[in-house]
Amino acid sequence: MKTILITGATGQVGQEFQILADQFPDFNFIFAGKFELDITNPQYVADFFRKHRFDYCVNCAAYTAVDKAESEAEKAFALNVEGVRELAQSCLTRDIPLVHLSTDYVYHSQPGRPFRESDKTNPQSVYARTKLEGEQVALAIHPMTTVIRTSWVYSSFGHNFVKTMLRLARERDEIKVVSDQVGTPTYARDLARAILTMIQKVDSEEVPSVHLRGIYHYSNEGETNWYEFAKAIFEMRGLDVRLSPITTADFPTPALRPPYSVLDKSKIKTTFGIEIPDWKESLRSCLELI
Repeated sequence: MKTILITGATGQVGQEFQILADQFPDFNFIFAGKFELDITNPQYVADFFRKHRFDYCVNCAAYTAVDKAESEAEKAFALNVEGVRELAQSCLTRDIPLVHLSTDYVYHSQPGRPFRESDKTNPQSVYARTKLEGEQVALAIHPMTTVIRTSWVYSSFGHNFVKTMLRLARERDEIKVVSDQVGTPTYARDLARAILTMIQKVDSEEVPSVHLRGIYHYSNEGETNWYEFAKAIFEMRGLDVRLSPITTADFPTPALRPPYSVLDKSKIKTTFGIEIPDWKESLRSCLELI
C-alpha cells in the first residue's frame, strides 16, 4: 500500500485531507504540521525524509497572510520559496512525486476569459511573488512536480472569508464587501479530493504518470465577486444582514488583490476526468458543517 505525505496538515486544505483519508483506503497517510515538519529548516526536512517512507508528497504548507507578507517578506520567502526548494530536492533524491499548491495571485490582469495555465503571470504582491517563485523552483528542481493553482479557498477549518462573514454578521449592523474583484470560491475539501483522485488514477495506471507534472488549475465551477459570495453565505444561513457593495478603492489593503481570478479548469478535467461542483453547491455543503 502506497503512502502519501501531507505537509501543512493543520491548515485548511491539510485538515480536509485528514477528513478524506478514510475515503481513500488504498493509501496510507502521514500528516505533518509545522511542529512535525518545518520545511524552512533543511536539517528537519532531511531528518524527516530519512525517518519516514512515503510514495507521494502533497505540500500544503505556505505563508498565506497576504497583507502581513508585505512587512514580513523574509518569512514569506522562507516558507513559500526556500521551504519548497527543500521539499523538491528531497523528493527528487528519493524519486517521490511532489504536488504543490499555489494561487490565482500569480496572475494580475483581465484577459476577458478564464485564465489558462499557459497565460502570462504578473504577481503584484510579496505573497504572489513568493508563491510564483516557489512554483518555479519546484518545477526546475524536480521533473515530477505538479503545481495546482487555486483561488478563494475556504473551509469549515481555520480562518477564511466564509467564517469571517459569519462572525461579522454577529458583530455588526452593516457589512461592506468589495464587489469589483471577480473570481471563484474553492471549497478546500473539493480541492483535496481532486488531488487524491489525481494521485489515485496515476498510481492505478489509469492515467500515465507523465501527467502528474506541470501546472493545473482547480477551483469550483462558476464565477462571482466577494459581495455576491457574502450575499450567498447569508442567504443560505437565513441571516438578515445589511450588506453593501464597495469598490477596491474604497477598501485599500497593503497587498494588491487580483481584479480577476477565474481559472480555466479544462486541463485537469480532461486529463483526470475530474467532475467539479458548482461553487454554490459546495458552499452549501460547507455551511452545513459550520
